[in-house]
Amino acid sequence: MGTPAVILTKKERYSPEKLLADSIVAAFHSDASLYFYNNKNYSNEGKFSYTTLNINNKSFAENNESSLIFYIHSINSLSIDFYYHEDLGLDTNLLLCQVGHIEDIYGNQELIFNFIYEYLKLNPDDYFWIADYDWVYSWEDIQKLKSLPYDPDWCYKNPKN
Repeated sequence: MGTPAVILTKKERYSPEKLLADSIVAAFHSDASLYFYNNKNYSNEGKFSYTTLNINNKSFAENNESSLIFYIHSINSLSIDFYYHEDLGLDTNLLLCQVGHIEDIYGNQELIFNFIYEYLKLNPDDYFWIADYDWVYSWEDIQKLKSLPYDPDWCYKNPKN
């Protein structure tokens, strides 16, 4: 199992449809290839649970150097609950949820950086969190990193340092 990452957003404004739409736009603007089959997964009760996107740094016909699976969960999924505000230095009054799960960041750092930059440009109040670390990336953090020469280890470094 690799290092997962997620997008954090305010729970009251989360919509799987909006996340899907914004992910498509972010992939488009980051020059990534996106594959969405509209394969919805359902719970035992027959309710929508999640769907997935495949995001690649090249076209699907080419040999992919970098590829990730991006999960979009239902608003009612237990997978979106978030409890780590204090650990990450976030305001405990923010009612956040974990959306846009990425299975593994390793080997996908540049693809993720470009995608997250475009996603946060659309959603500047959201955060990007790599689950093994005690910090998040805000829109301001990602903008600052974008203004610097690309660092392949960006996601392993606290943006506040």
